[in-house]
Amino acid sequence: MPEDITAQGPRHVAIIMDGNGRWAQARGRPRLFGHHAGAKRVKEIVRACKPLGVKYLTIFGFSTENWKRTQSEVAGLMSLFRAYIRKEARALKAEGVRVRFIGDRPGLDAKLRALMDELEELTAENDEVNLTIALNYGGRDEVARATQRLAEDVQAGRLKPEEVNEETLPKYLDTCVLPDPDLVIRTSGEARISNFLLWQSAYAEYEFIDTLWPDFSEDEFRRLVVSYSMRDRRFGAVSA
Repeated sequence: MPEDITAQGPRHVAIIMDGNGRWAQARGRPRLFGHHAGAKRVKEIVRACKPLGVKYLTIFGFSTENWKRTQSEVAGLMSLFRAYIRKEARALKAEGVRVRFIGDRPGLDAKLRALMDELEELTAENDEVNLTIALNYGGRDEVARATQRLAEDVQAGRLKPEEVNEETLPKYLDTCVLPDPDLVIRTSGEARISNFLLWQSAYAEYEFIDTLWPDFSEDEFRRLVVSYSMRDRRFGAVSA
């Protein structure tokens, strides 16, 4: 194990929190029971970030594709998001966590959007850990929205066509103020990225693990951070 994980470990970890529904069904409970258990797990992992040197944590809360789920599950998830923000806002503020939301906000209900705005404002001065929650988020949708805003700037003369490149586009993404993720974790045994941070994760390291999200522990999180610190990241180059 490296002597100093914080020096060699990932600065930004992104997590696809999968398996809540299966976790609940395996216990004979409704899927929403699993989502509530998963929300509690988020709290533990956020608190584990600082000791491990993880400055940025981005979690996939609700995708643009999740609207295809049953009306009752979607309604339950939206209620859970509202309750989570109300319950955890002061604790997040006190613990130095800055919260941001990414995704297509107009697609969410007004009450939830208002709570999101309030939480972002409440924690705006924090800098211990940066927690980004992706709600109504899809990587392709994000790039499409970013490209539309970029095109508007070109049309208005604020940006020249020849200035459009791989350094320009990220400035229009939802994550424009965040560094790219170093490590992406997906729980539940599924080995796909599900339209999550497509542009940003071009050079991220991936870990696909069998653990269902409600069972994902601080110890397992630490193990993955340590494993990352031992990798040789070359970004297309050759090791010396």
